[in-house]
Amino acid sequence: MSAETPAVCALCGRPIPDDAPQSRHHLIPRLRGGKGGPTVLLHEICHREIHASLSETELARDFSTIDALRSHPRLAKFITWVQKRPPEFRSRVPGKRRNRT
Repeated sequence: MSAETPAVCALCGRPIPDDAPQSRHHLIPRLRGGKGGPTVLLHEICHREIHASLSETELARDFSTIDALRSHPRLAKFITWVQKRPPEFRSRVPGKRRNRT
């Protein structure tokens, strides 16, 4: 993307500067049938929070759209928090990882 029209994070809606860490998220995880499927561009911090909050199975079964991801309580709280940060903000994923039961 050019400096005139920066990419926008599909999760938090903040611009993604060219030099900011970013990654593509498979809406359906590759290991759950999403190889070659739709992807969205995210800030790296947003992508890490998705995977810290949800298992691959949960992502494939219940959270395979941006609207579904935004409706998850932990991700909704994270989005509210991260939207107050500058677009180039970097941090470790805050909070405890999900329970793996």
